[in-house]
Amino acid sequence: MRKRLQQLRKSMEEKKWEAFLISHPINRRYLTGFTGSAGWVLVTPDRQYLISDFRYGVQGREEAPDFEFVQYDRNPFATVREKCEEQGIRSVAFEQDDMTVALYRKLEEILEGIKPLPASGIVEKLRQVKDEEEIRIMKQAAKIADHAFKDILKEIRPGRREKEISMELEFLMRKQGATSSSFDTIVASGPRSALPHGVAGERILQKGDLITMDFGALYQGYCSDITRTVMLGQPSAKQREIYEIVLEAQQKGVAAIQPGMTGREVDAVARDLITDRGYGEYFGHSTGHGLGMEVHEPPHLSVKGETRLEPGMVVTVEPGIYLPELGGVRIEDDVLVTENGYEVLTHSPKELIIID
Repeated sequence: MRKRLQQLRKSMEEKKWEAFLISHPINRRYLTGFTGSAGWVLVTPDRQYLISDFRYGVQGREEAPDFEFVQYDRNPFATVREKCEEQGIRSVAFEQDDMTVALYRKLEEILEGIKPLPASGIVEKLRQVKDEEEIRIMKQAAKIADHAFKDILKEIRPGRREKEISMELEFLMRKQGATSSSFDTIVASGPRSALPHGVAGERILQKGDLITMDFGALYQGYCSDITRTVMLGQPSAKQREIYEIVLEAQQKGVAAIQPGMTGREVDAVARDLITDRGYGEYFGHSTGHGLGMEVHEPPHLSVKGETRLEPGMVVTVEPGIYLPELGGVRIEDDVLVTENGYEVLTHSPKELIIID
């Protein structure tokens, strides 16, 4: 936590900020270790505060020992003003992407003579590069998802509902130590597999279905995110064709990852292959995204992704093809950028699994 504070203060110094108010729950946890549901973090050049209410007095002091815990009674902004006044601070940056207009007006009103400065993406930029402990946790989150995939294959058969498979996946991950799933689990079968975000519904699995499962484990505050598409019954020629194209695009996308590559360049590797095979119009989402304490975070592997990859970043690689009425295929792995290239964190098999 102290290294993260040092990095944050360096950013503050570069921007000539006197103080920074953090409200985003994930950013708050990243900087402090505090897992409570309510609180604000105020960082000045010399001091750092965790501001919360009566419920979190003990927990806040235990989980965030490097921070001064300050309990507020009526409004946290009054405490922010008090601490700024004590140190002669006349302006404070705040996370504009995490604040409503109404809340901003309240902040502006209570701060009185202290000027609020809108800021964006400051802590998120620090979060992009993971340290050794974060990587260890994310490897375990990926391992939990891999085990769940292996076990769920035993449950897939005609007559089961998508929702049943989804609930079973979450149970399997929780059984292995996950806090929950990283996001609403996608189980999309048959024609519904052409929906990139087809959250599990009431549809009954049938022979001839492509079944796409996109899921992940939330473990100790970090996410995994894996997608596998399986076949229930023997595939048609078209189903096998699009599966093999997606698999090749995904493998080449993974193999392209190395420090210095931009997200746009990695995206192009997978996208160009699918386009060259005649299915470019059926691949409409990005090739991947950053992964960490949130399931979608920078950097982005997309046509607009200009961030250069660095060792310690974790990204997904997940191209897909989605054909209306027939169905779709997506294959996704979590990939760590290393000094010399990459390391794949998810290890579930990717060859077409046919369940007869």
